[in-house]
This record gives sequence, structure tokens and C-alpha cells, in this order.
Amino acid sequence: MGEPFVGSAVVRSGVLTRHALRTRYRAVYPDVFIRRDEVLTASSRAKACWLWTDRRGVLAGHSASALHGAGWVDPARNAEIIHDNRHSPPGVAVWSSDISDDEICLIDGMRATTPARTALDLACRYPTGHAVASIDALCRATELKPSEVLELAERYKGRRAIRQVKAAIDLVDAGAQSPKETWLRLLLIRAGLPRPSTQILVHNGDFVPLAYIDMGWEDVMVGVEYDGDQHRSDRRQYVKDIKRLEMLEGLGWLIVRVVAEDHPDDIIRRVHEALALRRA
Repeated sequence: MGEPFVGSAVVRSGVLTRHALRTRYRAVYPDVFIRRDEVLTASSRAKACWLWTDRRGVLAGHSASALHGAGWVDPARNAEIIHDNRHSPPGVAVWSSDISDDEICLIDGMRATTPARTALDLACRYPTGHAVASIDALCRATELKPSEVLELAERYKGRRAIRQVKAAIDLVDAGAQSPKETWLRLLLIRAGLPRPSTQILVHNGDFVPLAYIDMGWEDVMVGVEYDGDQHRSDRRQYVKDIKRLEMLEGLGWLIVRVVAEDHPDDIIRRVHEALALRRA
């Protein structure tokens, strides 16, 4: 049994003895267990939380995002669920919230908020930068359109923090492939730079892909890329990236490369200089 399960139910059915349950499995939440050697993911944590509610809750927020297939959900963060039992165990965030039937869907038999409602909740409950990164991933996984979230927001005009929704949704871009790419994009926008396009296709003239640039401005051929740790830890990737950069520069692109150690002010300065050089 690699998935979370209700311990008392399997003991009653005779599948496991109490001794086997206690020695071979660990409790995620009260009476909800998982195999001791099983790595708990955001999705399996969500399922464990749903089982804790006796299958009555509606998974929401990051838990719903994980079930919808969104990336970047930290498996260690609290599961989030709409439920009427406010006495939640550690590791569960219970939300009390109005929800309509058309804002609920079934995923592997579990009730969860729809992508639009999930995005709405994330935008209302979290700081804009965090919410945008989460909704970027949700849109990428589900093909959710920002307009769907704004339409749903009209239903909740009196909800606390509803004004945050438009601000977050206006910044969403499903082209982001990591939270750091979202962070970088928002940094540039907040610095007053023109909004960059994401996942810019570089092709050979016949639209055969040669590369995709994280973000940038195609009209002046300035690109900005975030280099993750794999560029330093993986020698083959490092060599591949050098050749890729040479190819892009040979085609006329000016690429600003960003790493985790770069100061935000320095990033903004370098991008300003690159754009000014091309527009001179």
C-alpha cells in the first residue's frame, strides 16, 4: 500500500494487523497512514488530508494545484482543504469558505476546487509574488485562462482580499518553467521594463525549433535567462549551455544570464543596458 489509507479500516478488514500497522507504516494524520519508506509528495499529502476529513472535505489551494498536476508545490507545506472541522491536526490548514458546486471537481475520486477556484483562493490568500508563481504553474498544467479567474472573482466581490486577484492575474504567464523564472519576470516588470514575452521560439526560418529563450523582447533580440543549479552541477548540461549560448549570439541575440547569486539591482541594470544598446 503505497498510497495513504485509513488505518482503522484496513485493520477491521483484516488486511493488516495492528502490529503490522504500527511497525511498517507511519501516521501522516490521525488514523491516516503511509508506508514508512514511502516519500510523501504534495499529491499524497493532499489525499491523506482528504481521508482525514472522512472524504467530506474539498481540497483547495496548493493541495488542489498538486492534484491538477501543477509543479513546484512543496510536499512539506500544510495540506489545504475546505472543511467544517476547525480542529485540524498539525500539517493541515482548514479553510472555512463559501463554495458553489460548479467550483468543485473530482480528481481520482477526491473532491477538489476547480482550476479557476484554486487560482482565486491562491490569489486571495497569498502575497502576490507567491500567488503568481503558483498560478503560473497551475495554468501551465491545466490550460486555465486568466479570464476564467477574473470572471469567477465577480461572484465574490465582497470577499476579503478579492482586490488582490486582479493584480495577481494580470501578472500570470503560463510560460514560466520555474518559480525563479516567475520571480525574474516580476522583478523586470516591477522595475518598469516592458513586459517580456516568455518561451520565445528561436527557429531556422522554417519554424523548426532551435531553442527557447526563457523571456525577453523579440523585437530587439534581447533575452533573459535564469540559470539554475544544474548548470553548475551537471558538466554535460554546462557544455551544452555554452554551445547553445554561442548559437543564439551567432543568430544576433543578446542574452542576459541570471544566477541565484545576482543582486536584483544588478540584474535590472544589466537588462536596462542590454535594451538601451539594442535601441540605440
